[in-house]
Amino acid sequence: MADIKLRIIDLSKWNGAVDFAKVKASGIDGVIIRTGFGVKSPKQVDKRFEEYYAKAKAAGLYVGAYHYSYAKDVPGAVKEAEFMLELIKGKSFALPVYGDFEEQGKLSRTVCTEMVKAFCDRLEISGAWAGIYSYDTFFKDKLTADIPKRYTAWVARVENVFPKCVPEGNIGIWQYSWKGKVGGISGDVDMDYCYKDFPTMIKRSGLNRF
Repeated sequence: MADIKLRIIDLSKWNGAVDFAKVKASGIDGVIIRTGFGVKSPKQVDKRFEEYYAKAKAAGLYVGAYHYSYAKDVPGAVKEAEFMLELIKGKSFALPVYGDFEEQGKLSRTVCTEMVKAFCDRLEISGAWAGIYSYDTFFKDKLTADIPKRYTAWVARVENVFPKCVPEGNIGIWQYSWKGKVGGISGDVDMDYCYKDFPTMIKRSGLNRF
């Protein structure tokens, strides 16, 4: 297993009020924050996104973002990517920005692959360091093998079971638990190990500045 570069958590409004100074003091290096979900609608913006982004930055944490997808076809995936771009306008990220694809399990590998490519390509056109988040078997069953090579892969396999369906060298981030405990957060929090020095790579690339 590769060396752990960063310890990360991922957050959405369900995590409630967060004391980011305590998060950092507890040994966390960065956070990946949900922007929203689906296509453009005021009701589909994560109500904590702006707050989390500002407070995490102020605490000196590295920040990334993800957008939860409900898309069933390529045009829908592009619309979701454009919604995400609206939500991150004017911001910068030291960690990648991701499409979160979990709801597409009944669709074919061809359709899922095309949607992920469309989503990530739309982000890249706007200067993003783009990636995909999903559960381990989704990568095997619903995406072609080139996807985790082409785009940054954030792979979920919890209960401390290392992903088996994505080559180790292609795993940028492993989400290893949904039941972590971190100072400054009440209740469970998603925990992640990051194996790449994204802050340095992204800074060198000039990407993720919107």
